Amino acid sequence: MRTVLLTGASGFLGRAAIAPLLDRGYEVHAITLDREFLHADVTVHHLDLLNDASSAELFALVRPSHMLHLAWYVEHGKFWEAPENAAWVDASIKLVKGFAANGGKRVVFSGTCAEYDWDSTDEIFSELTSPTRPRSAYGRAKNDLHAAIQQIAPCLDLSYAWGRIFFLFGRFEPRERFIPYTIRALSEDREALCSQGTQIRDFMYIDDAGEAFAQLLDSNVEGPVNIASGVGRSLQEVGHAIAELLSRPHLLKFGARESSTNEPASIVADVARLRDDVGFIPRFDLMTGLERTIDWWKGKL
Repeated sequence: MRTVLLTGASGFLGRAAIAPLLDRGYEVHAITLDREFLHADVTVHHLDLLNDASSAELFALVRPSHMLHLAWYVEHGKFWEAPENAAWVDASIKLVKGFAANGGKRVVFSGTCAEYDWDSTDEIFSELTSPTRPRSAYGRAKNDLHAAIQQIAPCLDLSYAWGRIFFLFGRFEPRERFIPYTIRALSEDREALCSQGTQIRDFMYIDDAGEAFAQLLDSNVEGPVNIASGVGRSLQEVGHAIAELLSRPHLLKFGARESSTNEPASIVADVARLRDDVGFIPRFDLMTGLERTIDWWKGKL
């Protein structure tokens, strides 16, 4: 049986990756700092990946053949310029070296669409042709880590892929983000106060993202791969879809808040590599994903 080390297992994306990995026959060892996170079908290790000694002991014990590295500092509203980004670059490089030293062969990382140059003229961002020039400390850290992995993977005899995430939504998403904020407000009969909502973004349901990462790990595809739907939707379109599903269109207030002056008008992915090379086919369209997300939040409110 193949053994995979899943970092960030209790996170928004990590939780969605567990079932697809199990479905592919992996023995899953899940790493998290969350002491309350338990899962009947995986082995959970509660440890701090920024602690070198803990990581080394785990690799020697588990000796995983695969690793899906999703852990990072992602506290909402703080992660963009957080000093923790630099710490995670160093920790991730050490993690990869420890993985390879204990027989690891295939590793997949979570990157970000924030690595791309959002000031470029590209309307669709491609892994093969679009320039990378990140604006934020978060984007720069991910971009720096990717550059480092490109250099060291051949020396370590590692196969690697880099999944660039666009805009995910679904259960366990931070409650302050646009989709959960709108769902919670309308569900509680409160006004959802939004910006103009003309921004176009590429939204993907979290279960599709978890499946895409598991399928990427299980493939032999190398290098960067966009993890996205390939479909651009304005925030207005998404907000109106939520309001329709909750039958509360009168509570949706676009233009009630000022829009950011430096926010890109459109961020949409080219998903040709994900579709053609990885062979990924999404299971959920926007409305189905929103329906499932609304049902999950109703159980929480």
